[in-house]
Amino acid sequence: MMQNRISSFPPVIDNQAEILILGSIPGVKSLEKQQYYAHPQNKFWTLIFHLLNEKPTDDYMERLNVLKKNHIAVWDVIDSCERKGSLDTEIKNEEANPIAELLDEYPNIKAVFCNGGKSYKSLQKLLGKNYRLPIFQLPSTSPLHTVSFDRKLEDWKKILEFLI
Repeated sequence: MMQNRISSFPPVIDNQAEILILGSIPGVKSLEKQQYYAHPQNKFWTLIFHLLNEKPTDDYMERLNVLKKNHIAVWDVIDSCERKGSLDTEIKNEEANPIAELLDEYPNIKAVFCNGGKSYKSLQKLLGKNYRLPIFQLPSTSPLHTVSFDRKLEDWKKILEFLI
């Protein structure tokens, strides 16, 4: 019997997208709010605003517009799984999203960035190690990943190389 089965959100993507950022699957707070990276301590949005020199906003629709305006798509590697709480280490019986099909459907995407180790490992299992697009693992924006904000920002600057 499946308990605590959760599902990810639809991708935030359009035909102008040049990079795809993949998380593992939304945490409890994101599922409650039905928003990507909704936990107040998650640094995803802060990093994005810093990198793109955009004015920070708490309005979710404005946040999504910043992504689209800057040719960034967001999704999760995992479509559904069983999990208690928000920890990636608690993920069981995962089912993958059709990432390869999405990338075929949006040929402008030049690179894929994984937000943390779980999404990276799951994506490598899904696409293989020699996929046709570059795939990068970035430090997780989760508050549980205790690397400093400045260090995360430095590593996340890699996405800018693909947005020129």
